[in-house]
Order: sequence, then C-alpha cells, then structure tokens
Amino acid sequence: MQMLTAGATAPDFSLQDQNGNTVTLSQYKGKNNVLVYFYPKAMTPGCITQACSLRDSKSELDALNTVVLGISPDPVKRLKNFEQKKELNFTLLSDEDHAIADAFGVWGPKKFMGREFDGIHRISFLVGTDGNIKHVFNKFKTKDHHDVVVNYLKGE
Repeated sequence: MQMLTAGATAPDFSLQDQNGNTVTLSQYKGKNNVLVYFYPKAMTPGCITQACSLRDSKSELDALNTVVLGISPDPVKRLKNFEQKKELNFTLLSDEDHAIADAFGVWGPKKFMGREFDGIHRISFLVGTDGNIKHVFNKFKTKDHHDVVVNYLKGE
C-alpha cells in the first residue's frame, strides 16, 4: 500500500453516487476544495459516527469552500440506504472494485478481531482547487474527524 501524500496530484475518477449519477473529481477543479474521505462500510458504527459528524458540519464546510465526497466499496443501493437512514447531506460514491482506493493508496491489509483481510483504510485527503492533495488526514478518531478537518481548514 503506497498512500498518496500532500503535494501529489489527486487521481481523477468517475464513480456512481448514491443516486446512480456519475461524479468526477475534476468537476470540482477550480471551484472547491474537496474532502475525499474513504470509509470501510456503510451502516457500521464507526462509519455512521464519521458520516453523521460530517453531515452536522456541512454549513461550516460550505463556508470553508469544501465539498465532501465519501468513498467506500459499497454498491450504489447500499449507499442510498445509508444516505436516507442517516439523512446525509453530501455525496457518497461506490468504488466496488476498489480501483480508486488503490489509486489513492488506501486499499491494503487490515486486521480486525484477529482476522487479516484486504480493505479500505479510513483515511481522508483534502484536494485543493488546483487538483493537488493539500493534506492527508490519517490520525483521527471517527468521532472527531470532522473537527480535525474543520480546524485544519480554518488554520490554512
């Protein structure tokens, strides 16, 4: 797993959102910062905590010119269910073959309850309006991810 670092060009992608629409990273270039956050699986406790905190921070993120794109290997139908049940107000993207997670370097070996498997590591990337990675968020707890991001953006 070779994770991208600040200063690297963010790989452009085209993925289906929770409504079946195609979303590309390049559609935000020149307009908004983009928080690309990778999470393992919709409707699991940690992912719910992280997503709901970002949902509740939307007005602050909007004021800081930042759009949120959540990426997981879940199918579109599961993402729609996640959005509706948790009243999410940002875009969720389906990366079922984990090609984008691979491109960002966040797909790799994990351990959970003594079991080893490959999966998405919970890491977020702040992509600037120029399309380059401004910052990598890889040290946070799910409950304070939104605070770490907002505080970073305010201190830029």
